[in-house]
This record gives sequence, C-alpha cells and structure tokens, in this order.
Amino acid sequence: MKENSAEKILATTIEKVRDLVDVSTIVGDPIKCGDDITIIPISKVTYGFASGGSDFPSKSNQELFGGGGGAGVSINPIAFLVVNKGEVSIKHISANDNAAERAVNLIPEMFDKITNYVDESKEKKNAPAPKPDVTVETE
Repeated sequence: MKENSAEKILATTIEKVRDLVDVSTIVGDPIKCGDDITIIPISKVTYGFASGGSDFPSKSNQELFGGGGGAGVSINPIAFLVVNKGEVSIKHISANDNAAERAVNLIPEMFDKITNYVDESKEKKNAPAPKPDVTVETE
C-alpha cells in the first residue's frame, strides 16, 4: 500500500506537468500581420517536480502513509520567428544569452548569407562576358 501511494503521488504530479506543458507552449501559435508577415513566438520552458512520503508507526496492523508532491513550471519568452515574404529571421528578446547560444542562433543567418554569396558567384561565373564598349571615330 505504501509503495502504491508514493507511486500515485509521483504519477499524478507528472501527469499534471504534462497537462501544463505541450509543444504549443514552446512554439506558440502563428500571428498573422497583414498578408506577408507571420510572427511565431518561441519560449523556453523549464520545469521540475518532487514527491515524497513516509510511513508512520502504528499500534495496529494498519499501515499509515503520508506524502505529498509538487511541481513548478517556468515559461520565458526568448525569441520570435518572423516570416516576411518567405524569408525567415529570428528576433531575440533576451540580451543575456551566453556566447554559445548566440553562436548557435546565428547559424541559420550565416548559412543563408553563405548560400546567397555562392549563388551570386555562380551567376557571375556563368554570365556571358560583357562586351567592350568600343567607339570608332571617323574623320
């Protein structure tokens, strides 16, 4: 009976945390701004839970158990994904990211810039050579 009670406390705590936090808590619902712009909020979710219990001595054969559980959830908005005419950018809210987080967050933007540079280089390489501007003077 004691193990069953502690197990129920832990199971109930985990179930309630699952009810509170789902994927739409982390990646919010898209917000349309006109025809071309969509904003998607992104949040950082942290949670923790604890449970415990104890059995109490009893003069009868009845087993006594007392226990409790609790959970905490923290939701912090950290960024917005902005989709503007097919272009996606990340707008950060928090200025206190560490260096590693900033580097990881810059990867998509750097990838786009490198891809655009490579594409432009290919276009220049495959473009026909410009014709020289020659003027012939006659007397």
